[in-house]
Parts: sequence; C-alpha cells; structure tokens
Amino acid sequence: MKKRPSRRGRAYEEIREKPLLVREEMAVYEASSSLLFDSMGTFADSKTAPIHRWFQYPAGFSYRGVECVLAMHDIRPGHRVYDPFAGTGTTNVVCKWNCIESVGVEAHPFVFKVAKVKTTWDYDFEDLEKTAANFTLQLEANIHKAIQEDLSSMPELVTKCFSHENLQRLRFIRREISDLKVRKYRDLFSLALTSTLRQCSAAATGWPYIAPKKKIKEKDGQECFVGQLYRMIGDLELTPPISRKVPCEIVNEDARSTSLPDATFDFAFTSPPYLNNYDYADRTRLEGYFNGHFRTWGEITEKVRDRLIISATTQINRSEHNAGDIVIQALKDASPPMAHEIQDKVGTLSRRRLEKGGKKSYDIMVGQYFNDMTLCLEDCFRVLRPGSCFVLILGDSAPYGVHIPTEQYLAQIGLGVGFREASVRRLRTRGGKWPGNPQRHHVPLQESILTLKR
Repeated sequence: MKKRPSRRGRAYEEIREKPLLVREEMAVYEASSSLLFDSMGTFADSKTAPIHRWFQYPAGFSYRGVECVLAMHDIRPGHRVYDPFAGTGTTNVVCKWNCIESVGVEAHPFVFKVAKVKTTWDYDFEDLEKTAANFTLQLEANIHKAIQEDLSSMPELVTKCFSHENLQRLRFIRREISDLKVRKYRDLFSLALTSTLRQCSAAATGWPYIAPKKKIKEKDGQECFVGQLYRMIGDLELTPPISRKVPCEIVNEDARSTSLPDATFDFAFTSPPYLNNYDYADRTRLEGYFNGHFRTWGEITEKVRDRLIISATTQINRSEHNAGDIVIQALKDASPPMAHEIQDKVGTLSRRRLEKGGKKSYDIMVGQYFNDMTLCLEDCFRVLRPGSCFVLILGDSAPYGVHIPTEQYLAQIGLGVGFREASVRRLRTRGGKWPGNPQRHHVPLQESILTLKR
C-alpha cells in the first residue's frame, strides 16, 4: 500500500497573532450574523471540517458558531472554557485549536469516548504514520482470516445492516485494533472504524434513524476504514503545533452535579438536549451494539438513558413520577412563577395525553426536563467565576401542541439560581420539515441563544 505523504510542516504561526480564526470577521459580524445564526444550531458546516468530521453526530452543532460566540465574548488564550453538555466535543475542539484551555462534561459513555479521542492531539506523528502503515499492510495480508469471525453473538440490528462477509471484515479489523499496544493509537483507530459503520452499511443508516429493510449499495468496510484512518491522521497533522498540548479535559460525569471545583471557569458555552423527544441513547445503538457496549434495549437504558437528563419519553417510567406535583424544590426556590407555569403546562399535557392514541408521557418529560436543567444551571453557576457568561443554544417545543418556550423558562430560572443578567436572541425558525403530517402540531418553533451573566 502506498504511503500517504505527510502534511507536517505547514505554517500555522498566524495563530499566535490571531488566536481566534474568526476575529478578522467581527467588523462585518452584525451584517452577516443572520447567515451564521441560521446554521449555528446545526452540524452542517462541521461535516467537512477537520477533526469535527470524525464522527457525524446528529445532535452536534456548528463549530463556526462556537468560534463566533467565543470572539463575541473576547475569549482568548489564558481563559478557561466549560461545556456541561460536551457531546462529541465541538466546543472543546474549537477551544483547543485556538489555544484556549477547556473542560467538557458528557454523561453518554460512548459519546464521551468520541470527544476524548477528538481532543487528543499530542502524537508522535512519525511514529503514528509508521504504525498506521504497518497496521494497514498487516490488515491487507491477513484479511482473509476474517472468514473465521463468528457473528452469532452480534445483535440482529447489526447483522441486518451489513452483508455477512463485510461484517466479518469489520469484526476482524476491530479484533486487530484491540491488539495495538499504545492506548492512544488503539482509541484513534477504533474511532476510525466506528465512524465507517454508516459509510459502508448495506442498509439506510443515515441519522437519526436506521432502516435495515431499506437497502443501499454496500461499500467495502476495509477500504472505508483505511480511508477514514488516514483522513483522521491528516486532520491531526493540520492542527496548529502550538495547540496540541493545550489542556483539554473531557469528563464522563453528570452535568447536574459535577465534581469540578468552584469558580474555575471564565466562560461556558453549550447546546443542551432539546425538549423534542429525541432519544440520544438510541441514536448510537448501531455503534454501541457493534462495539459490544450494550446488546439490548434494556442495557441501553441501564448504561445510557438513566445517566442522561430527561428529554425523551423513552426515558420515563410513569410509576416513578407524580405528574401532579413534579416540580422539585430547587426549581420552586429559584423561580416560583416559572415553577407554577411549568406545573400548569404539565397538567395540560397530562389531560391532553389521554386524548391521544400514543398517550406519550410528554407531561413527565417536560416537568423533569426543567427539574434537571435547574440543577445544571445551579452547578454551572457554581463553577463559573464572577463576571463570566454562560451561553446556551436552545430550541423550544410544542408536545401535543402545547408550546414550551424553553429559552424563556431557562432565562428566568437562571436569574433565580443567581445569574444577574439574562438575554435571549432568536437564531432561526425550525420545525417545518413535515408540514403534511396530520399528527404534527402547527406551532411555530425557533432556535435561540440564551446568555446568562454571573
């Protein structure tokens, strides 16, 4: 196999003079902000950006949006940034690229590992390239042994997404990666393999849903893996040399109650789960099943769903909640008016669900979401320094047609937990993808940016 030429040695000295890549654009920021804001809450521009593109998580958001927000608040090297819902590390990758120290908290164990790999850049590139070249050559020589792979333990969903031969090759590659001696290399190679699963599948596996019955042209898993691995190594070589050792910590914890010390961050930026019944645990089922993280729906609940803040009805066991008095004391103490209004919305949804065929537990979902987010706001307030800001990208919702202005509620709760200022700006309208769906509400929805100042 022909060795891919190294990209090391490219000039990135400009970053010393321009820590934030978008700083030069700020003079025209207001004139062009509507274009940027239209995509700030989406993953669209991150799909082709170095590092960000390693795992195309549908719950991600725009890396350019992060750059812009950091520039607006004059966050630069010497500051420390926090993301309580790190996801696959978009905020942390942007910070590291721009030589800004950061910490990200992510409760989803698989997504946490993705973010961890994406923010690890301190490699010996000569040794990494040599290891990759040797590994791919060895893989080429031994791939015929893949026919010995036993797929009987693979969950049915996975076997339906690939031909038997292709899945054997993918499993063989996974086994070979596990033998790599250097942990960093093993994690990097493993992510390269995991990222190829949806690329080479014989079934429609586009985000967010997997449709095993809808067949598409399958690609060779080995070729996809090798291409992805070298693409990732190339991206690593594009990282600014001075940023590779900038501290960046990804923590597998709960944003509602972290172990982070008090008053240690100068800025916080995040996009928390939206209140839109999106099951974050289920969306990585293919990757989790393939890698053996879990094998059943019940294991997904135990190992992932139960660790996440509630934003989907699949997380709810109605016997564990009292919809009639669901608001926790912390929320009542922070903002009695919001606690009362949220409880009223829960009551409306409790009555409305009985009129619907699915009887989805949107009432519990809404009440518990704001309980959880209240605890997150309290914890974030605790870890931020006085005078700092917490910026959130948020989306409102309308379960069963009952409008929930998430950004307005969280603004008032934020003031109640101690933030001294709160402002909301609309980014874009959303929710118009299914205008002909008779089951869907017709409430106009939007994405907003909430800024809380400590």
